[in-house]
Amino acid sequence: MTIQRTFDGIDPFEDPVDRLFAETALALQLPPTLHDEVGERYGAVRRKLEQTTAFAGLLEYFYPQGSMAIDATISTRGTDDEYDLDIVAQLGGRFRDMPPLAILLELEGSLKDYPVQAVTRQTRCVTLHYADKMHLDITPALRATGSVERESYITHAKGPEVGINDCFIDMNAYGFVGWYRQRTPIERRLAKSFNDHWRGLDGSSIVADAAEVDEVPDQTHFAVKNTATLALQIIKRARNIRYANYDGRMPPSVMLSFYAGLAALPNMRLSDMVIRIARWIIRDIAEASLNGRKLHVPNPMCEDDIFTDRWPESIGQQNEFAIHLKEIVEGIEEICSGKMSANAIAEWMRERFGSRIFTKAADRMGRQIGAAVQSSSQNYSRKGKLLIPAATRTLSATAASLANPGAAARAHSFYGGII
Repeated sequence: MTIQRTFDGIDPFEDPVDRLFAETALALQLPPTLHDEVGERYGAVRRKLEQTTAFAGLLEYFYPQGSMAIDATISTRGTDDEYDLDIVAQLGGRFRDMPPLAILLELEGSLKDYPVQAVTRQTRCVTLHYADKMHLDITPALRATGSVERESYITHAKGPEVGINDCFIDMNAYGFVGWYRQRTPIERRLAKSFNDHWRGLDGSSIVADAAEVDEVPDQTHFAVKNTATLALQIIKRARNIRYANYDGRMPPSVMLSFYAGLAALPNMRLSDMVIRIARWIIRDIAEASLNGRKLHVPNPMCEDDIFTDRWPESIGQQNEFAIHLKEIVEGIEEICSGKMSANAIAEWMRERFGSRIFTKAADRMGRQIGAAVQSSSQNYSRKGKLLIPAATRTLSATAASLANPGAAARAHSFYGGII
């Protein structure tokens, strides 16, 4: 198991600007009760496959990949309450002699009667659709012999008939997770604060899956462990909203995760980290476009595992994403400068992160600040200065303005005085 270093970190809820983004990210998290369901479903699917004739004794390993493995899962595409979760099913025995489509069909057939709303065979996985809008993608893989731990070949076959493009694709999701965790050390203050806020969403307790397989990352202690992962979730959400009605592929999450790991730097402010990751991607796209090529991002732990194998489809497509990221950077910089009114901030946030999610985040922020005013509780800024009730009232009024776009416009005081 990879052991992460630890740093003090910065609590994003102590900074007025960072708190806007932290509360927005909080509204996107897999809720505690649903996270509990993930652990149960993860184990139940594995047990179901092990009990079938087709997979009995041939399921070598069952482990999470992607956002699920690095605690970066948020609601999918442009939705507010749907979650895509990914699992790798490493297979052995007779599956090693089967073509890609046959393996996918075998997996689909073994799960066709599973008690979910639908079972769908995709190009590289089989998806279970649950009634609460959770989607569980199971990707069959064959362990690559004579290679680093868990490097595998995953199936690629569109179907329904065998096609000339059917193939096995090299990947090492497990190795990438280890790389990401090493690059994004735990930041204690952020982890504790975010965990406290996350657990406060419904106050549920979580029971870990005791199966003899890799467990779903335990968010009981840390919902998000570091600023880079929180910033990654914010960038992913902005991408999801921008591409919600886009006809075609959008920039892949694993590519964004790579850049988050690359740009990670402990003890940075959240808003600064979002900008840092975005600029890193913008720079690499600009360099690729200048040289007349598409962005090429390989897995740092497996050079034949290409994160950009299906996106971008053209130089124009990657430039479009770079422009979108520049807008994010410029907007955050303007908010941080104190030149944007509360109503303008609210409009900007709604456009980038979705009206329902941001309104929920602003409402929560307003309620908490209001409660602090009522109790005259002491709060401290990131510089250690006490936020007295008068200053807190001003921030509370600003939060109310953010939550209610019809409120009268007024000058805000996010950045002046004691804050």
